[in-house]
Amino acid sequence: MKLNTSKIITACALILATNVAVANTATSEKHAVKATELRQAVFKMLGANMGTLGAMAKGKIPFDAKVVEKNATRINQLSFMIADYTATDTSAYKVKTEALNKVWTDRDAFEKRIKDLSVASEKLVKAASTGDEASTRAAIGGVGKTCGGCHDNFKQED
Repeated sequence: MKLNTSKIITACALILATNVAVANTATSEKHAVKATELRQAVFKMLGANMGTLGAMAKGKIPFDAKVVEKNATRINQLSFMIADYTATDTSAYKVKTEALNKVWTDRDAFEKRIKDLSVASEKLVKAASTGDEASTRAAIGGVGKTCGGCHDNFKQED
């Protein structure tokens, strides 16, 4: 009988863990506002770190491999937070956001874009660590393309 109880507990734990990983719906306007604020904070940090890299890639500021490596590391770390901070579907509430409903309705495609950013930013970290400007600039472009790809499909543009 212990074996059956153990199997039931394990199955329940797996079901609970699976449901936690899937997007959930905000339960109140207050919940939606807080989830939106947290989600936007992650994207603001991504933008702050990407802005410097974009300026370097365009030659607007001097190339600095150490700064690129630091910012790329931050972008990579933030990329692992995106799924968590976009898990709460706020579309049922009037919150100030540029996120399209597709973030929650086309979750598989959105999570693929997140993975693309994680991979591209890891490549950028590696390129920057070599100090090679040409390969680092190319890798910055790779990260930029993943950002744009997500914006094209999941962000409302002004």
